[in-house]
Amino acid sequence: MLVQTVLDHREIAGVGCVLYNDVGKWFVTTPARITLRKSAGALRIDCQKEGTGWAYEKVDSKVDGNLWGNLALTAGVGYFIDKNTGAGYDYPATLTVVMHADAQRDGLPPPAPGVTLY
Repeated sequence: MLVQTVLDHREIAGVGCVLYNDVGKWFVTTPARITLRKSAGALRIDCQKEGTGWAYEKVDSKVDGNLWGNLALTAGVGYFIDKNTGAGYDYPATLTVVMHADAQRDGLPPPAPGVTLY
């Protein structure tokens, strides 16, 4: 997956991001390519660059064609294996995270409990 960050329609380099789902957590400085473990759960992205901006996004996983093929070919057994291992799900190949200026953070409600912030 390619992770890139933009602010005001321009790509911003050197942004620290944490990507996490229910099976792991990965740290990256954008722009970068990263290999992560797929899951049926959503991928959450928390990015920040001091003096520039921040972002907090969620990307839902999508069912790929292999999941349905395994369902048909293995009489349902492959479906449960793919669902539990994340093999039957995909995230986008390119993830463009839209940053918000530091000034926009004021006045927003605090993030939900358990959310990782810098």
